[in-house]
Amino acid sequence: MATTTQPQTGTKPAASLSNEEILRYSRHLIMPEVGMDGQLKLKNAKVLLIGTGGLGAPLGLYLAAAGVGRLGLVDFDVVDFTNLQRQVTFGTSDVGKAKSEAARVRLSNLNPAIQIESFETQLTSANALELFKDFDIIVDGTDNFPTRYLVNDACILLGKPNVYGSIFRFEGQVTVFGMPDGPCYRCLYPEPPPPGLVPSCAEGGVLGVLPGIVGSIQAMETIKLILGAGDSLVGRLLLFDALGMKFRELKLRKNPNCPVCGTNRTITKLIDYYEFCGVRGEEAPGPAVQVPEITPRELKSRLDRGDNLFILDVREPHEYQICNLHGHLIPLGELTRRVHELDSSREIVAHCRSGKRSAEAVDFLRKAGFRKILNLKGGILAWSDEVDPSVPKY
Repeated sequence: MATTTQPQTGTKPAASLSNEEILRYSRHLIMPEVGMDGQLKLKNAKVLLIGTGGLGAPLGLYLAAAGVGRLGLVDFDVVDFTNLQRQVTFGTSDVGKAKSEAARVRLSNLNPAIQIESFETQLTSANALELFKDFDIIVDGTDNFPTRYLVNDACILLGKPNVYGSIFRFEGQVTVFGMPDGPCYRCLYPEPPPPGLVPSCAEGGVLGVLPGIVGSIQAMETIKLILGAGDSLVGRLLLFDALGMKFRELKLRKNPNCPVCGTNRTITKLIDYYEFCGVRGEEAPGPAVQVPEITPRELKSRLDRGDNLFILDVREPHEYQICNLHGHLIPLGELTRRVHELDSSREIVAHCRSGKRSAEAVDFLRKAGFRKILNLKGGILAWSDEVDPSVPKY
């Protein structure tokens, strides 16, 4: 679904700025590096943001404020309370609303002079090329490997720059992929990591201000590409360590054997990126590992009647401090060396925050010979929803 703030005005580029625009962008216009010509370039630019969350928030705010004439917003998620710690486009009143539409409303208020389109859809191999084709620059603000590979490949196939950023805990990365002589995402990461090796921000956390810093750098790189000014990050991966407050840089080189951007390309169309990354699609709920489960209500019923169940909590200690079911804490990463603490003759119920990590724990323990073990379906989140609302969700 697409929503537009104003009707299309055709492809003819704008040739001038209104008096109101001159006043709005006056701090740009008095800079010789931007001036009237540069501001017109911004006005005529078309930028598509993939994701309106952590990175998408500063990207949308600063690109809209700078006067990028056409902004596209792709997101299929809804605003959640946990987003508000870092996704500063949204307010408390936006919780439950579609992110793409809530962001469109906020950015339209920030700058009603530009055209903003919201695409409330999941980016897929079936729609990526169609979504990308009318935009000059694609900015990747996503948080999962399948979508990053999809964005990369679509940009290479269409010849579009890809302004890339990623964040985790206290660290971030920024670069520009997809330029004619520069590398692409597959040059940096030829193969995706094994599923589950790299935790998501929902599992590992992210300092709220970090996406503001990294997304702002992405916005700067986007504006530089539009203006044709300065030295872009093409061929350079900028690494930011917030705790150490340090930036460092890695040189990136185009891989001549890259299957997407190399000399002899073997990938000439978009593929199934969830299959390529070995993970389930976001449209398929539930843990990646299929194991025997017990629902929160079933567990509550069995505990109430006094069944001798051993509750195994495989989260991290700091998560246990937030809330717990009074279980025995063995973080998933320590399970292989602490398995001797478990009694295989007892019936065990493993849980985590959402059921994903505990499913991996159950799978490991079953392979180790444990037979009386179940995974708590939906984890702490489901327990709070279905059994005890006083247990906080995070």
